[in-house]
Amino acid sequence: MFVGTRINPTRRIVSLWFPRLSTERVLRLRPQTGPFALTLKESNANRIYCLNAEAEQSGLHRGMPFSDARAFCAGLNSQVVDLAADQRFLLVLRRWATRYCPWVGLEGRDGLTLDITGSAHLFGGEVALIADIQRHLARAGISVAIGVAATRGAAWAVAHYAVNPAPVDDAQAALAPLPVAALRLENKTVVALQRLGLRHIGDLIQAARAPLMRRFGPDLLMRLDQALGTQPEEITPLAEPPHYAVRITLPDPIGLAEDVMAGTARLLDQLCRKLVSNGVGARVLQLTLRRVDREAQQVELRLARALHDPARILPLFERAVQGVDAGFGIDQLRLEASRVEQVVQEQISHVAHSKQDRLDDLITRIGARIGLENIQRFLPADSHIPERSFLIAPAAFSTPDGAWGAPPLSRPLQLFPPEGIAGHQPQPPTRFRWRRMGLTVGRAIGPERIAPEWWLEDENWRSGLRDYWRIETREGRRLWLFYTPQAPAWFVHGEFA
Repeated sequence: MFVGTRINPTRRIVSLWFPRLSTERVLRLRPQTGPFALTLKESNANRIYCLNAEAEQSGLHRGMPFSDARAFCAGLNSQVVDLAADQRFLLVLRRWATRYCPWVGLEGRDGLTLDITGSAHLFGGEVALIADIQRHLARAGISVAIGVAATRGAAWAVAHYAVNPAPVDDAQAALAPLPVAALRLENKTVVALQRLGLRHIGDLIQAARAPLMRRFGPDLLMRLDQALGTQPEEITPLAEPPHYAVRITLPDPIGLAEDVMAGTARLLDQLCRKLVSNGVGARVLQLTLRRVDREAQQVELRLARALHDPARILPLFERAVQGVDAGFGIDQLRLEASRVEQVVQEQISHVAHSKQDRLDDLITRIGARIGLENIQRFLPADSHIPERSFLIAPAAFSTPDGAWGAPPLSRPLQLFPPEGIAGHQPQPPTRFRWRRMGLTVGRAIGPERIAPEWWLEDENWRSGLRDYWRIETREGRRLWLFYTPQAPAWFVHGEFA
């Protein structure tokens, strides 16, 4: 029988603050020397969002108007901040931080919170863990301020406002000399407290709680209690995004296309079950075939529609698998859905595959040969200008729209840039020459007057109004002509079927 002591670890929170996260992300990709800042437009004013150490030494600070910053520092280099890229970079850091503990959450736009309770001893204690974090981040060129305490609020306050951040055991003693802004309060609350003479957290601790509650509401005391540990505050770690990949290792190598398709079918069943459980469908699938000589061949399948039906996906792999060079045999298959999309739930039909399903599969097969982007469809656009009455979009990334407007006169099947013909009278010419052909007008229907869209700049409509005519010639050509009354001339703009 083994007798030991019962371990009851005290909760320990680490707050990582990256004060120059945005600028250091940019400078990692494009290094440069001298003052550098990123700007952000807020309330119709361009302000400094983040800056490097050289810019701070020049007297610049966050929130400063950019025009004032240029006046203070003539050699300032700047660019507009990319908040989405900063968020992606912070997520990368969050994933890296899970090496220290599984509970890692985001703290605003430039911080992380780690719950290292019970895991610090794996790195030799808190001091060694903090040193390891600093060493790795310094090697990556990322500045960090670290606070360690028993509560999330105290760790955040130490990281952001302590002069010499160090692990905190007594939260009240460590927080007392810090400014009230360290409690993560709104700016208006901080200003109001300072006007009352309550400048430090120690002043709030000693003040009567009832007057503070009546004047500032419950948020102020809640933040104070969370920092001191009398009110709990949880850390919500981000869930890892689902990874849609499966693989199978074969005991004996295979080389026949039928065997590869059979293995792919097994992988598809597993992968599609995971896709269905998350309500998504695969849009791009990557099949990796590893040969016994450790070389690998990849087969990419780009679907015209997000699918999670293995019976529909498997036949689409067949043509690509036929062209695989198995070498001395394939011993591992890996299937990954590298791109997924939400799938709208549909009513189950008695028909095995609808007309739209068959069309999507056909687009996928043709797209595998010529590219999905090269299969296009016409979509209606809200404009009475003939050239702007339609859009051309990839069929795989758009849905058909039947809401085509009915123009006064039917539009031609083919439109081309206007081609001038002889004539200056408002009525269509009885005979004209077009594309080296002499044509005689048999019937003319019109005119249909179309005015230019004055709010758009278009070089082709500088001649002003157009009077369109539908012309049927004795030679069998059915053309769409227009006359410009403000600059008399005739043009051929299209041809009917």
